[in-house]
Amino acid sequence: MKQKTATQLIISLLVGAIGVITWDTGVLAQQKIAKLNFQQKQELYNLITQGRKYLEQGDLTSALRLYQKASQIDQDNARIFSGIGYVYASNGDYTASAEAYQKAIQLDPQNPIFYGALGYSLAQAGQDDRAIDAYIQAVTLQPKSAEYHLALGVLLLRNGYYEQVQQQYNKVVEITGSNIVAYDMMATALYQQGDVEGAIKIMQEATEKFPDNTDLRVKLATAYFQQGNATEGLKNLESLPPTILSDVNVVLKMGMLYEQNEDWDLALKAYQRASALDSESVIAQGSIARILEATDNEMMAIVAYRRFVELAPQNPYGYHRLGLLLKERGRLAEGNEMLTKALNLYEARGNSQAIREIKPLL
Repeated sequence: MKQKTATQLIISLLVGAIGVITWDTGVLAQQKIAKLNFQQKQELYNLITQGRKYLEQGDLTSALRLYQKASQIDQDNARIFSGIGYVYASNGDYTASAEAYQKAIQLDPQNPIFYGALGYSLAQAGQDDRAIDAYIQAVTLQPKSAEYHLALGVLLLRNGYYEQVQQQYNKVVEITGSNIVAYDMMATALYQQGDVEGAIKIMQEATEKFPDNTDLRVKLATAYFQQGNATEGLKNLESLPPTILSDVNVVLKMGMLYEQNEDWDLALKAYQRASALDSESVIAQGSIARILEATDNEMMAIVAYRRFVELAPQNPYGYHRLGLLLKERGRLAEGNEMLTKALNLYEARGNSQAIREIKPLL
Protein backbone atom coordinates (compact mmCIF):
# COMPACT_ATOMS: atom_id res chain seq x y z
CA MET A 1 0.00 0.00 0.00
CA LYS A 2 2.76 2.37 0.94
CA GLN A 3 4.69 1.64 -2.17
CA LYS A 4 1.63 2.48 -4.22
CA THR A 5 1.18 5.74 -2.32
CA ALA A 6 4.80 6.62 -2.93
CA THR A 7 4.42 5.92 -6.61
CA GLN A 8 1.32 8.09 -6.94
CA LEU A 9 3.00 10.87 -5.01
CA ILE A 10 6.28 10.94 -6.88
CA ILE A 11 4.59 10.63 -10.27
CA SER A 12 3.02 14.02 -9.57
CA LEU A 13 6.51 15.43 -9.14
CA LEU A 14 7.70 13.97 -12.39
CA VAL A 15 4.76 15.11 -14.47
CA GLY A 16 5.87 18.69 -13.98
CA ALA A 17 9.27 17.86 -15.41
CA ILE A 18 8.00 18.18 -18.97
CA GLY A 19 7.74 21.90 -18.33
CA VAL A 20 11.51 22.18 -18.06
CA ILE A 21 11.93 21.57 -21.79
CA THR A 22 11.78 25.29 -22.47
CA TRP A 23 14.19 27.96 -23.54
CA ASP A 24 13.08 30.87 -21.40
CA THR A 25 13.17 29.54 -17.84
CA GLY A 26 16.85 29.84 -17.02
CA VAL A 27 19.91 31.92 -17.79
CA LEU A 28 21.94 28.78 -18.28
CA ALA A 29 19.73 27.59 -21.11
CA GLN A 30 19.88 30.99 -22.81
CA GLN A 31 23.66 31.07 -22.51
CA LYS A 32 24.03 27.65 -24.08
CA ILE A 33 21.70 28.44 -26.97
CA ALA A 34 23.58 31.65 -27.64
CA LYS A 35 26.51 29.52 -28.81
CA LEU A 36 24.44 28.05 -31.64
CA ASN A 37 24.06 29.64 -35.05
CA PHE A 38 20.67 30.67 -36.40
CA GLN A 39 20.15 27.46 -38.39
CA GLN A 40 20.95 25.29 -35.35
CA LYS A 41 18.62 27.30 -33.14
CA GLN A 42 15.81 26.92 -35.66
CA GLU A 43 16.36 23.17 -36.01
CA LEU A 44 16.50 22.81 -32.24
CA TYR A 45 13.22 24.69 -31.86
CA ASN A 46 11.54 22.51 -34.48
CA LEU A 47 12.78 19.29 -32.88
CA ILE A 48 11.58 20.26 -29.42
CA THR A 49 8.23 21.53 -30.69
CA GLN A 50 7.56 18.38 -32.70
CA GLY A 51 8.84 16.22 -29.85
CA ARG A 52 6.31 17.78 -27.51
CA LYS A 53 3.53 17.07 -29.97
CA TYR A 54 4.57 13.42 -30.18
CA LEU A 55 4.65 13.29 -26.40
CA GLU A 56 1.14 14.72 -26.13
CA GLN A 57 -0.03 12.10 -28.64
CA GLY A 58 1.58 9.32 -26.62
CA ASP A 59 4.16 8.53 -29.30
CA LEU A 60 7.08 8.11 -26.91
CA THR A 61 9.40 6.49 -29.45
CA SER A 62 9.18 9.41 -31.86
CA ALA A 63 9.45 11.95 -29.04
CA LEU A 64 12.58 10.26 -27.71
CA ARG A 65 14.15 10.15 -31.16
CA LEU A 66 13.68 13.90 -31.63
CA TYR A 67 14.91 14.80 -28.15
CA GLN A 68 18.01 12.68 -28.64
CA LYS A 69 18.65 14.43 -31.95
CA ALA A 70 18.22 17.77 -30.17
CA SER A 71 20.79 16.72 -27.56
CA GLN A 72 23.31 16.13 -30.35
CA ILE A 73 22.84 19.69 -31.57
CA ASP A 74 23.07 21.22 -28.10
CA GLN A 75 25.00 18.88 -25.83
CA ASP A 76 25.19 21.40 -23.00
CA ASN A 77 21.49 22.01 -22.43
CA ALA A 78 20.30 20.35 -19.24
CA ARG A 79 16.64 20.77 -20.13
CA ILE A 80 16.96 18.60 -23.20
CA PHE A 81 18.40 15.76 -21.12
CA SER A 82 15.68 16.21 -18.53
CA GLY A 83 13.17 15.84 -21.36
CA ILE A 84 14.87 12.62 -22.43
CA GLY A 85 14.71 11.40 -18.85
CA TYR A 86 11.00 12.18 -18.71
CA VAL A 87 10.30 10.20 -21.88
CA TYR A 88 12.29 7.21 -20.64
CA ALA A 89 10.41 7.28 -17.33
CA SER A 90 7.07 7.55 -19.13
CA ASN A 91 8.04 4.41 -21.04
CA GLY A 92 9.04 2.54 -17.87
CA ASP A 93 12.79 2.54 -18.58
CA TYR A 94 13.83 3.98 -15.23
CA THR A 95 17.51 3.09 -15.47
CA ALA A 96 17.89 5.05 -18.71
CA SER A 97 15.76 7.82 -17.22
CA ALA A 98 18.07 8.11 -14.22
CA GLU A 99 21.11 8.31 -16.50
CA ALA A 100 19.52 11.14 -18.47
CA TYR A 101 18.64 13.08 -15.32
CA GLN A 102 22.17 12.59 -14.01
CA LYS A 103 23.44 14.18 -17.22
CA ALA A 104 21.01 17.07 -16.70
CA ILE A 105 22.29 17.50 -13.14
CA GLN A 106 25.90 17.58 -14.33
CA LEU A 107 24.97 20.51 -16.56
CA ASP A 108 22.69 22.25 -14.03
CA PRO A 109 23.57 21.04 -10.52
CA GLN A 110 21.41 23.63 -8.75
CA ASN A 111 18.06 22.56 -10.22
CA PRO A 112 15.90 20.79 -7.58
CA ILE A 113 13.43 19.53 -10.20
CA PHE A 114 16.14 17.38 -11.75
CA TYR A 115 17.04 15.86 -8.38
CA GLY A 116 13.38 15.15 -7.66
CA ALA A 117 12.91 13.45 -11.01
CA LEU A 118 16.16 11.51 -10.52
CA GLY A 119 14.90 10.36 -7.13
CA TYR A 120 11.68 9.12 -8.70
CA SER A 121 13.47 7.15 -11.41
CA LEU A 122 15.95 5.61 -8.98
CA ALA A 123 13.14 4.62 -6.61
CA GLN A 124 11.26 2.97 -9.45
CA ALA A 125 14.45 1.17 -10.47
CA GLY A 126 14.75 -0.25 -6.94
CA GLN A 127 17.74 1.90 -5.96
CA ASP A 128 16.24 3.38 -2.82
CA ASP A 129 19.51 4.50 -1.20
CA ARG A 130 20.45 6.57 -4.23
CA ALA A 131 16.88 7.82 -4.53
CA ILE A 132 17.00 9.02 -0.92
CA ASP A 133 20.26 10.87 -1.65
CA ALA A 134 18.66 12.53 -4.67
CA TYR A 135 15.66 13.70 -2.68
CA ILE A 136 17.93 15.01 0.07
CA GLN A 137 19.58 17.18 -2.58
CA ALA A 138 16.14 18.27 -3.82
CA VAL A 139 14.98 19.41 -0.37
CA THR A 140 18.34 21.07 0.26
CA LEU A 141 17.89 23.18 -2.86
CA GLN A 142 14.15 23.69 -2.34
CA PRO A 143 13.51 23.35 1.41
CA LYS A 144 9.95 24.70 1.20
CA SER A 145 8.78 21.94 -1.16
CA ALA A 146 6.31 19.78 0.72
CA GLU A 147 6.22 17.39 -2.23
CA TYR A 148 9.93 16.61 -2.03
CA HIS A 149 9.80 16.20 1.75
CA LEU A 150 6.88 13.78 1.34
CA ALA A 151 8.63 11.78 -1.34
CA LEU A 152 11.74 11.57 0.82
CA GLY A 153 9.64 10.60 3.84
CA VAL A 154 7.89 7.81 1.95
CA LEU A 155 11.23 6.36 0.85
CA LEU A 156 12.63 6.62 4.37
CA LEU A 157 9.53 4.86 5.68
CA ARG A 158 9.88 2.11 3.12
CA ASN A 159 13.42 1.48 4.35
CA GLY A 160 12.71 1.68 8.08
CA TYR A 161 14.38 5.03 8.86
CA TYR A 162 11.63 5.99 11.27
CA GLU A 163 13.34 8.88 13.09
CA GLN A 164 14.02 10.57 9.77
CA VAL A 165 10.41 9.97 8.74
CA GLN A 166 9.40 12.01 11.79
CA GLN A 167 11.67 14.84 10.64
CA GLN A 168 10.10 14.90 7.17
CA TYR A 169 6.61 14.76 8.68
CA ASN A 170 7.40 17.78 10.85
CA LYS A 171 8.74 19.66 7.83
CA VAL A 172 5.60 18.99 5.79
CA VAL A 173 3.31 20.06 8.63
CA GLU A 174 5.43 23.19 9.11
CA ILE A 175 5.10 24.02 5.40
CA THR A 176 1.48 23.08 4.76
CA GLY A 177 -0.20 23.09 8.15
CA SER A 178 -1.74 19.70 7.39
CA ASN A 179 -1.28 17.11 4.68
CA ILE A 180 -3.17 13.87 4.29
CA VAL A 181 -0.19 11.91 2.92
CA ALA A 182 2.02 13.17 5.73
CA TYR A 183 -0.46 11.95 8.35
CA ASP A 184 -0.69 8.58 6.62
CA MET A 185 3.09 8.32 6.41
CA MET A 186 3.62 9.17 10.08
CA ALA A 187 0.86 6.87 11.30
CA THR A 188 2.32 4.01 9.28
CA ALA A 189 5.78 4.65 10.73
CA LEU A 190 4.39 4.49 14.27
CA TYR A 191 2.30 1.43 13.46
CA GLN A 192 5.29 -0.43 12.04
CA GLN A 193 7.26 0.33 15.20
CA GLY A 194 4.49 -1.19 17.31
CA ASP A 195 3.25 2.15 18.62
CA VAL A 196 -0.41 1.49 17.82
CA GLU A 197 -1.61 4.11 20.30
CA GLY A 198 0.57 6.75 18.65
CA ALA A 199 -0.70 5.73 15.21
CA ILE A 200 -4.30 6.02 16.42
CA LYS A 201 -3.64 9.52 17.77
CA ILE A 202 -2.23 10.64 14.42
CA MET A 203 -5.09 9.04 12.48
CA GLN A 204 -7.68 10.63 14.78
CA GLU A 205 -6.18 14.03 14.10
CA ALA A 206 -6.15 13.26 10.38
CA THR A 207 -9.80 12.19 10.29
CA GLU A 208 -10.78 15.38 12.13
CA LYS A 209 -9.01 17.49 9.52
CA PHE A 210 -10.12 15.35 6.57
CA PRO A 211 -13.54 14.02 7.66
CA ASP A 212 -14.58 13.04 4.14
CA ASN A 213 -11.61 10.76 3.55
CA THR A 214 -12.96 7.25 4.01
CA ASP A 215 -9.60 5.57 3.53
CA LEU A 216 -8.36 7.28 6.69
CA ARG A 217 -11.43 6.06 8.57
CA VAL A 218 -10.83 2.48 7.45
CA LYS A 219 -7.17 2.71 8.50
CA LEU A 220 -8.18 4.15 11.87
CA ALA A 221 -10.57 1.24 12.32
CA THR A 222 -7.74 -1.15 11.47
CA ALA A 223 -5.57 0.41 14.16
CA TYR A 224 -8.37 0.10 16.72
CA PHE A 225 -8.79 -3.59 15.89
CA GLN A 226 -5.04 -4.08 16.20
CA GLN A 227 -5.19 -2.42 19.62
CA GLY A 228 -7.99 -4.79 20.62
CA ASN A 229 -10.61 -2.05 20.74
CA ALA A 230 -13.21 -3.72 18.53
CA THR A 231 -15.97 -1.35 19.65
CA GLU A 232 -14.24 1.74 18.29
CA GLY A 233 -13.11 -0.15 15.21
CA LEU A 234 -16.63 -1.19 14.31
CA LYS A 235 -17.95 2.27 15.16
CA ASN A 236 -15.64 3.81 12.56
CA LEU A 237 -16.62 1.27 9.93
CA GLU A 238 -20.33 1.59 10.51
CA SER A 239 -20.19 5.38 10.30
CA LEU A 240 -19.01 5.26 6.68
CA PRO A 241 -21.48 6.89 4.25
CA PRO A 242 -23.69 4.49 2.24
CA THR A 243 -22.09 5.50 -1.05
CA ILE A 244 -18.74 4.20 0.15
CA LEU A 245 -20.26 0.79 0.70
CA SER A 246 -20.44 0.54 -3.08
CA ASP A 247 -16.65 0.61 -3.28
CA VAL A 248 -15.53 -3.02 -3.47
CA ASN A 249 -12.09 -2.26 -2.00
CA VAL A 250 -13.58 -0.56 1.06
CA VAL A 251 -16.03 -3.43 1.57
CA LEU A 252 -13.19 -5.96 1.32
CA LYS A 253 -11.24 -4.05 3.97
CA MET A 254 -14.28 -4.11 6.20
CA GLY A 255 -14.59 -7.86 5.71
CA MET A 256 -10.96 -8.37 6.63
CA LEU A 257 -11.39 -6.34 9.80
CA TYR A 258 -14.52 -8.26 10.80
CA GLU A 259 -12.68 -11.52 10.11
CA GLN A 260 -9.71 -10.39 12.19
CA ASN A 261 -12.14 -9.75 15.03
CA GLU A 262 -13.65 -13.22 14.44
CA ASP A 263 -17.05 -11.71 13.72
CA TRP A 264 -17.78 -14.39 11.13
CA ASP A 265 -21.32 -13.34 10.27
CA LEU A 266 -20.43 -9.73 9.49
CA ALA A 267 -17.25 -10.83 7.71
CA LEU A 268 -19.21 -13.20 5.48
CA LYS A 269 -21.80 -10.55 4.68
CA ALA A 270 -19.07 -8.05 3.78
CA TYR A 271 -17.30 -10.51 1.48
CA GLN A 272 -20.59 -11.48 -0.14
CA ARG A 273 -21.36 -7.82 -0.75
CA ALA A 274 -17.90 -7.36 -2.27
CA SER A 275 -18.53 -10.34 -4.54
CA ALA A 276 -21.88 -8.86 -5.57
CA LEU A 277 -20.13 -5.60 -6.45
CA ASP A 278 -17.42 -7.44 -8.39
CA SER A 279 -18.35 -10.98 -9.39
CA GLU A 280 -14.81 -11.57 -10.70
CA SER A 281 -13.08 -10.69 -7.44
CA VAL A 282 -10.81 -13.59 -6.52
CA ILE A 283 -10.16 -12.10 -3.08
CA ALA A 284 -13.86 -11.84 -2.28
CA GLN A 285 -14.66 -15.36 -3.46
CA GLY A 286 -11.71 -16.92 -1.69
CA SER A 287 -12.64 -15.11 1.50
CA ILE A 288 -16.24 -16.32 1.28
CA ALA A 289 -15.04 -19.90 0.93
CA ARG A 290 -12.58 -19.50 3.81
CA ILE A 291 -15.25 -18.11 6.18
CA LEU A 292 -17.74 -20.82 5.25
CA GLU A 293 -15.12 -23.48 5.91
CA ALA A 294 -14.12 -21.87 9.21
CA THR A 295 -17.75 -21.92 10.37
CA ASP A 296 -18.18 -25.60 9.39
CA ASN A 297 -20.59 -24.87 6.54
CA GLU A 298 -18.92 -27.50 4.39
CA MET A 299 -21.52 -27.80 1.63
CA MET A 300 -21.57 -24.06 0.92
CA ALA A 301 -17.78 -23.91 1.28
CA ILE A 302 -17.46 -26.56 -1.45
CA VAL A 303 -19.67 -24.47 -3.73
CA ALA A 304 -17.63 -21.36 -2.95
CA TYR A 305 -14.30 -23.07 -3.57
CA ARG A 306 -15.57 -24.38 -6.92
CA ARG A 307 -16.30 -20.80 -7.92
CA PHE A 308 -12.89 -19.77 -6.60
CA VAL A 309 -11.03 -22.25 -8.83
CA GLU A 310 -13.05 -21.02 -11.80
CA LEU A 311 -11.82 -17.50 -11.14
CA ALA A 312 -8.25 -18.53 -10.25
CA PRO A 313 -7.47 -21.80 -12.07
CA GLN A 314 -3.72 -21.43 -11.47
CA ASN A 315 -4.04 -20.94 -7.71
CA PRO A 316 -3.41 -24.25 -5.88
CA TYR A 317 -5.06 -23.06 -2.66
CA GLY A 318 -8.60 -23.50 -4.00
CA TYR A 319 -7.97 -27.04 -5.27
CA HIS A 320 -6.22 -27.93 -2.02
CA ARG A 321 -9.07 -26.84 0.25
CA LEU A 322 -11.73 -28.18 -2.10
CA GLY A 323 -10.03 -31.57 -2.23
CA LEU A 324 -9.87 -31.82 1.55
CA LEU A 325 -13.54 -30.91 1.96
CA LEU A 326 -14.67 -33.38 -0.69
CA LYS A 327 -12.71 -36.21 0.92
CA GLU A 328 -14.16 -35.36 4.33
CA ARG A 329 -17.62 -35.88 2.84
CA GLY A 330 -16.62 -39.24 1.38
CA ARG A 331 -16.27 -38.07 -2.21
CA LEU A 332 -12.84 -39.61 -2.52
CA ALA A 333 -12.42 -39.66 -6.31
CA GLU A 334 -13.37 -36.00 -6.68
CA GLY A 335 -11.25 -35.06 -3.69
CA ASN A 336 -8.18 -36.84 -5.04
CA GLU A 337 -8.67 -35.18 -8.42
CA MET A 338 -8.63 -31.74 -6.79
CA LEU A 339 -5.65 -32.59 -4.60
CA THR A 340 -3.73 -33.85 -7.63
CA LYS A 341 -4.33 -30.54 -9.41
CA ALA A 342 -3.15 -28.71 -6.31
CA LEU A 343 -0.06 -30.92 -6.10
CA ASN A 344 0.87 -30.23 -9.73
CA LEU A 345 0.58 -26.48 -9.19
CA TYR A 346 2.56 -26.62 -5.95
CA GLU A 347 5.29 -28.61 -7.71
CA ALA A 348 5.42 -26.03 -10.49
CA ARG A 349 5.92 -23.34 -7.85
CA GLY A 350 8.40 -25.35 -5.83
CA ASN A 351 6.30 -25.20 -2.66
CA SER A 352 7.93 -28.11 -0.82
CA GLN A 353 5.91 -27.73 2.38
CA ALA A 354 2.56 -27.95 0.58
CA ILE A 355 3.83 -30.89 -1.46
CA ARG A 356 4.70 -32.76 1.74
CA GLU A 357 1.21 -32.07 3.10
CA ILE A 358 -0.65 -33.35 0.05
CA LYS A 359 1.33 -36.44 -1.01
CA PRO A 360 0.31 -38.62 1.96
CA LEU A 361 -3.35 -37.84 1.23
CA LEU A 362 -3.26 -39.31 -2.28
